[in-house]
Amino acid sequence: MDIDDELTDLAGHIHGVVPLRDMLDRVSQLALEVVDKSDEVSVVLVAQPHESTIGGTSDAGRALDERQRQLGRGPCLDAAYGGSTVVANNLATDERWPKYSPTAVNLGIFSSLSVPLPVQEHVVGAINWYSRATDTFHDGHHDAAREFAAKVAVVVTNAHLFGSMQQMAANMQAAMASRAVIEQAKGVLMASMRCDADTAFGVLIEQSQYEQRKLREIAEEIVSRQRRPAD
Repeated sequence: MDIDDELTDLAGHIHGVVPLRDMLDRVSQLALEVVDKSDEVSVVLVAQPHESTIGGTSDAGRALDERQRQLGRGPCLDAAYGGSTVVANNLATDERWPKYSPTAVNLGIFSSLSVPLPVQEHVVGAINWYSRATDTFHDGHHDAAREFAAKVAVVVTNAHLFGSMQQMAANMQAAMASRAVIEQAKGVLMASMRCDADTAFGVLIEQSQYEQRKLREIAEEIVSRQRRPAD
């Protein structure tokens, strides 16, 4: 199966089958075949403001992107946010990323090629090829990397959108569950205190603030006590 077929197959198994992190790991493996002489590949997606998902061919590749995420700088993030290819020919002497480069060199990585992923408006991303040698990546590598990134972007965007929709659905379900238990707790307080709904809700809020606990936790505790059989 060639790379185009692999991407098509991967796209067909996104929905509910392939977690985003696993998909990025697989994309990294495919990317390793696209650019020869590369030793590691990583793929990073950064959603606003601070959410990121990192895939890679190994822990080393993922560690390089994680270090850049922590610092807020590096060839990967420069490519992702700048929307242009970033090449580092010798990270041991490159002065652009003084806090990041030592991490790469300590992991045995001396050159890199980072290409932006043209994804959706609120997400930036990049594919990063790393080499243990200096001066590895030339113009032919750049062209192959950009062509691959353009193909991957559609699959990655769809996967991220699907993951976001799943998270939104989960958040809505949790919010509905919270609302339900709060309404139950209000009912318990209205019955025991002989008060109206607004007063009962005020009691819940006051207890939540006083105990510095979530409103849902207070409500669940009240409902639980009500359901507990008397001694």
